[in-house]
Amino acid sequence: MKILVLNAGSSSLRSHLYDVGWLPAEPPAPRWQLHVDWSRRDTPAQVRVETTSGAVQQRNIPVEQLRQEFGSLLATMWTGETRVMGSASEIGVAGHRVVHGGDSFRESTRITREVAREIARLAVFAPAHNPIEFSVIEAVESILGAKVPEVAVFDTAFHSTLPPPAYLYGGPYDWVEQGIRRYGFHGISHQYVARRAAQMLGKDPEMLRLVTCHLGNGCSLAAIRGGRSVDTTMGFTPLDGLMMGTRSGSVDPGILIHLLRHSGYDADRLDRVLNRESGLKGISGISGDMREIEAAVAEGHVRAQLAFDAFIHRLRAGIGAMTAALGGLDAVIFTAGIGENSAAVRAAACNGLGFLGVKLDAGRNATAPTDQDIAVEDSPVRVLVIHTQEDWEIARECFRLFAPSQAQNG
Repeated sequence: MKILVLNAGSSSLRSHLYDVGWLPAEPPAPRWQLHVDWSRRDTPAQVRVETTSGAVQQRNIPVEQLRQEFGSLLATMWTGETRVMGSASEIGVAGHRVVHGGDSFRESTRITREVAREIARLAVFAPAHNPIEFSVIEAVESILGAKVPEVAVFDTAFHSTLPPPAYLYGGPYDWVEQGIRRYGFHGISHQYVARRAAQMLGKDPEMLRLVTCHLGNGCSLAAIRGGRSVDTTMGFTPLDGLMMGTRSGSVDPGILIHLLRHSGYDADRLDRVLNRESGLKGISGISGDMREIEAAVAEGHVRAQLAFDAFIHRLRAGIGAMTAALGGLDAVIFTAGIGENSAAVRAAACNGLGFLGVKLDAGRNATAPTDQDIAVEDSPVRVLVIHTQEDWEIARECFRLFAPSQAQNG
């Protein structure tokens, strides 16, 4: 089965083509992949297409032309040097990452006109993501035709198992009736690394208590017991919880009231400050990129050190809170850009967690591990670094829906 995966974000799009007859234990290499990055708004979008055979195509496209060029980019699967199949008709299913499913979608869902309309309606909760994802869904249908089924895989779905005490906010109960509650995000990543952790540890997922740390430009933790999310740090929006690259994470709501009343703020200015001018960038005054923060720390930059220390403080506190929600801990998992690549963050996060049974092996931690256990041999709690593969997890969900008998064999 050929499965096309489309993972659209606010400033980039990844697309992978997988060709599988069953679900292998290890993620297979995609036959074809596309990456489009338009994060630098004042320059053209950077496009890279490549295949497992080594064929590569790169080009720049003006951002305003991306929508009209999208069809030709997908067509490189069956045209030109990056051709990997005869025609679009060979694609069995297309899977889309959708950030917000609200209360409407608790699992991956085949996209119908009604489902697409609801995804568009939920843009009120995720205005930076759902509109783009809705546009990609429409574009793929126009390119592949209505006969190719499309599946929405929701970032919020994995957290639909949160119990009411975990998802309720302390406001009036009618907030819940308005859809104001904790939803959680990064669910596709948390789901993948939890399953991969069970494989690495040789344990039944039902027996494990895991804290998964998705640390990138956006950061979130999840408490996973028996393979199900029971608590998480992101909430009604991806702004809640940990301090992040440019996002504040949790702040006292009274601060926002104060700024509105006394500092001339309005909703748009609050949005800009909290989402794009806070976190590592806001405290350091340098950057929201942890690599640049660590470089500045090495040069003695005081505010960079403060930003790093605040990030770690929130991270350690969050791991402790997730452990309390689990009632114990079997493993901590680090994933995503910072989690997978920053030995300094992993070391600092684990330092001080010895009371939970966390014992990090400094040598293993320093070796740029991928899908490895970096705890000392006698550590009661394992510490894993896992490369998150959201696109493969989306493909698995598509396979599960459209080849259920085969999926049981993987």
